[in-house]
Amino acid sequence: MSNEFDVVVIGGGPVGLWLACELALAKVKVLVLERRTERVTQSRALTLHGRTLEVFALRGIAERFLSQGRPNPGFFFGGLDTLLDFSTLDSRFPFTLFLPQATTERLIEERALELGVDIRRGHLVEQVEQNADSVIIRGRNGETPFGFAARYAAGADGARSIVRQALAIDFVGHPARHTMTLADVALDAPPERPVLTLVNEAGGLVLAPRGDGVHHRIGVIDASSPYSAPSEPVSLAEVAACAARIFGRDLRPRDPVWISRFTDESRLAECYRKERIFLAGDAAHINPPMGGQGMNVGIQDAMNLGWKLASVIHGTASDEILDSYQSERRPIGEALQDDTLAQFALFSAFDPPALALRRMLSGFLRVPEVNRQLSDQLSGFGVAYPEPLFKAEHNWEHRKGVSGHRLSDGDLVLRDGSRATLYPYLQEGRWALLQVAAKSNATHVRDAINIVSLAPGANDGLLGKFASMLVRPDGYVAHVRAVDGAGSTEFAA
Repeated sequence: MSNEFDVVVIGGGPVGLWLACELALAKVKVLVLERRTERVTQSRALTLHGRTLEVFALRGIAERFLSQGRPNPGFFFGGLDTLLDFSTLDSRFPFTLFLPQATTERLIEERALELGVDIRRGHLVEQVEQNADSVIIRGRNGETPFGFAARYAAGADGARSIVRQALAIDFVGHPARHTMTLADVALDAPPERPVLTLVNEAGGLVLAPRGDGVHHRIGVIDASSPYSAPSEPVSLAEVAACAARIFGRDLRPRDPVWISRFTDESRLAECYRKERIFLAGDAAHINPPMGGQGMNVGIQDAMNLGWKLASVIHGTASDEILDSYQSERRPIGEALQDDTLAQFALFSAFDPPALALRRMLSGFLRVPEVNRQLSDQLSGFGVAYPEPLFKAEHNWEHRKGVSGHRLSDGDLVLRDGSRATLYPYLQEGRWALLQVAAKSNATHVRDAINIVSLAPGANDGLLGKFASMLVRPDGYVAHVRAVDGAGSTEFAA
């Protein structure tokens, strides 16, 4: 039994790997156990939304993903004809990046290895137990048994999570009623529009470029056969015929990279934390593929948990901060469940009343305020955390509508007149204190916080309304200090 690790992450997909990255960045000893011997080559997820790109930008690696994907400022909601317009959103990344999951996973794994994460493939976890001060993980590597003890563990091991089952956490929700077939193919007769959705009496069709410049992803629901078991074999001929009936002509798909069936099953873990063990990603929530949100929400789960867990391990925060992982992220899982079920309902009903409803809602999306609200919701930019992480001290305020608010990587005017952006100050996983009253542009306090000195009266937006602002390592505002409270740089978590 080895006990050389602080945290064992079970599951080496994008979510588990990103959690490991965050822990290793904070100098936490972390081990990733993955049952597969090789990286996944199939790309279930195709979409990186803007907030996930911000997560990568917060750690200085967004360009790695941008250089290999295809950005698109519009995205579909429930397959409605009117696309969501991300171009108006307040971010350096006002778009969706089409990038195969296999590429996303490879890039995150490369980051993990750079940070020294120990990744062990071919390790099937079979038992997870915990006691007052540790977690015990046992399993097999081929025929060889293994065992690890760690202070904490995280299950990022997918929809059939062994960790969730070991903890007897209920996975409540809605069973499957419809089946959607997805295929990554080359098209000999592609449509003129690069992103296309179509719903009519024959069924539902969604089409988008895969991001590699060669293949497209086709998703279809056949109105004449709305449900097939996910395990039932599917052929390219079946996909081609269904797409042709809906689209009105043969798109001539060929050379399939991957074909699979998905359902509208939707489930949410009853809790995200049991004492020393946490759930993230598909282990905590599964949803229909509408909106391409699942992997994105999972990576954002990992971003939320990583720095909190590291803070407790290093003794800079009390254990109660770990409860905020569930209180902050489970409501996001609930919202994701409602969002994806609503979208699937729009995409999977083909009778005249349902089609009339689609036309009406598509018209509503041409109203800028409605489009903006759903764009914020789908992209992840609209996530805000209402409760404070810790009690405010030393004149700090928890200001409703500000605390818990996401900050984009906006321009900063520093005290000496130079300019910078926010995210580089958060790049190493520290907090940032933005304030008008300080002697230098940036310094470190107790290796936990960067102090950034701003020029008086020179910054706009939220930064211009307060004397100082404490920013979490994940880019959300923790607390602010009014003008008459300026001067103190004390920080207590």
